[in-house]
Amino acid sequence: MLSEKTINTIKSTVPVLEVHGTAITTQFYQMLFTNHPELLNIFNHANQKQGRQQAALANAVYAAAKYIDRLEEILPVVKQIAHKHRSLGIQAEHYPIVGKYLLAAIKEVLGDAATDEILEAWAEAYGMIAGAFIGVEDQMYKQAENQTGGWADFRAFRVERKIQESDVITSFYLVPEDGQAIASFEPGQYISVKLDIPGESNTHIRQYSLSEAPGKSYYRISVKREDAFEDQPAGKVSQYLHEHVKEGGTLLLSAPAGEFVLNREDKRPVVLISGGVGLTPMVSMLNTLAETEPDQQVTFIHAARNGLSHALRKEVELLARKNPQISASWCYEAPTAEDQEGDAYHKAGFIDLPWLQSKIPSKDAAFYFCGPLPFMKAVNSALKEWEVPASDIHFEFFGPAAALEG
Repeated sequence: MLSEKTINTIKSTVPVLEVHGTAITTQFYQMLFTNHPELLNIFNHANQKQGRQQAALANAVYAAAKYIDRLEEILPVVKQIAHKHRSLGIQAEHYPIVGKYLLAAIKEVLGDAATDEILEAWAEAYGMIAGAFIGVEDQMYKQAENQTGGWADFRAFRVERKIQESDVITSFYLVPEDGQAIASFEPGQYISVKLDIPGESNTHIRQYSLSEAPGKSYYRISVKREDAFEDQPAGKVSQYLHEHVKEGGTLLLSAPAGEFVLNREDKRPVVLISGGVGLTPMVSMLNTLAETEPDQQVTFIHAARNGLSHALRKEVELLARKNPQISASWCYEAPTAEDQEGDAYHKAGFIDLPWLQSKIPSKDAAFYFCGPLPFMKAVNSALKEWEVPASDIHFEFFGPAAALEG
């Protein structure tokens, strides 16, 4: 437990962190990678370049300070981060390194305002928070390894099938090279893929949602190829997977992880709303519900640019035809002429509340959504406007967490 003095000192830094948080975390990562370049084998370089990781860490530090006297309120975020750490291979020995450079960054950015009292309080608080993460992650590592079909670290999987699902999304069906059983998972979870890309000095790890129901002899991931756009470079890992990883090739995977999962105990209607490649965890949930809950009403809504970029459409439509309790609707931002001629969508433009209300029988349901950040903000705003309780709204960020409101 932290002393009252330490808690008060930490809380006094909240206004400063609100203003200087991103500057501190940016300085932190610069110091960290300069002194420990081996950690570049773990962190997502693209998120670093785009500033997403710095912003996410700044938000986490700010939340830790704000809720330092009631950390149980941010326990869901702690678990979410711990799942990502376990899937990436973050170890207990990394935490002292992080603590050292986080404190150094606070001192560097705040200068004389970072008094000895503040630095000592943050050192004490960081030690407590790091200990909590280490304990949670230790349990996660043990569970991942000791479960039926589980394993530690990364395991070799062979690409059994590679199927192009749209102009930009390709599915990879992955089976273990050792021929042994694979761990089950909860619909909505993800795996990490670790790659050594020729010409790259560091390994790259990316997380991809599992897009099929659990209980199969394989895992399926459906990967969007991230092309260069304006000042944003092409995604190194997604490009490599699409262009160079062939059927018969090998990928290294960590065991499934993630807190964004289907609540199978809730038997109310389920609403699955996705944008772009955000449909991957939703399709896993949909397949699971179709297989296990023939009486549970499911509304599946997907937004895509047009029919060319719409992945897994036939699979979802087949499920809807075979299961009367499932309905599926499409919203295309910019329908092609072929889309228009074939009545291939139900709404042009963007998802809005009136259209959602026309497709969803009742707001007394469990809502799940995932997609690009602007899409997620729009859906979250619509559900809030409809006065859907926060406890019924569940979402997942692809990449570092961001703010949906404010």
